[in-house]
Order: sequence, then structure tokens, then C-alpha cells
Amino acid sequence: MEYFLTWGYLGLFLGSFFAATILPFTSEILVTGMLLAGASPFYVLITATMGNWLGSVSTFGIGWLGKLEWIEKWFKVSREKIEKQQEKITKYGSLLALFVWLPVIGDVFALALGFYKVNFIRCSIFMLIGKFLRYFIYIALFNYVGSWFGF
Repeated sequence: MEYFLTWGYLGLFLGSFFAATILPFTSEILVTGMLLAGASPFYVLITATMGNWLGSVSTFGIGWLGKLEWIEKWFKVSREKIEKQQEKITKYGSLLALFVWLPVIGDVFALALGFYKVNFIRCSIFMLIGKFLRYFIYIALFNYVGSWFGF
């Protein structure tokens, strides 16, 4: 984490990007570190949002490249189970993209949305909205609570 913080906004961008992939990593620690170091909340918001959004778009793209045969072969999941899951994913469609910011399942949502070829433009827009709101609320709460403690 400190490694990314020494890189400033570039480190925040990269850390936020990697946090939105299947890597077990959280970007809130970097956001907190940047804010405590005196970085601009606006630039932290934009940088973390863009990095995290592009990470989710990348995960969506990896899902898009996936093939049904691979899942059946490598993960031993039946075609029927995959089709049942597809019904659930397509039922909610791109609105699921609003929740790709959630820990653990958010990455699965992004991957599944890509795998089932849900509309890329709509998913990208909803991903961006969800990511932005996540960091906006986090930074607003950080500043509000931080004012109690003098930082």
C-alpha cells in the first residue's frame, strides 16, 4: 500500500485499477492515505473513480472473451446451471453494473456481465456512476468524520 502512496495520484490510479480486478486489494486504504497526506479531495475522487472504473471495464472485457466451453471444462459447471445464471443476469441486465463496487461479488458481477454480453455502453455508464458514488460518499464521510478529529 505504501508503495502506491509514494507514487501519488498515479499510485492511487494504479491501486484503484488493480482493486477493481480479481486481485484481493482495497482502494479505500489508498484514498484514506492520500487524503491524510493532504491531497485534493476532488482529484482523489476523480483519480480513484477513473482507475477503479477502468479496472471493472477490464474485468468486463475478460468476461466478454470467455467461452462457455471453458467454464464447463475448467470449472465443471453444467450448461444448464450456466443458462440458469444467465437468466438472472439478463433479468437485471446492466443495472447490476451499479453494484460492481461491492467487495468480492462486484468483480463477479463485472465478469458475468461481460461473459453474458450485456450491453457494454450501458454497463460502462452504470459502472462509472456506481464507482463515482462510492468514492464521493466515502470522501464526504471521511471529511465529515475527519473534521471531528482535526484532519
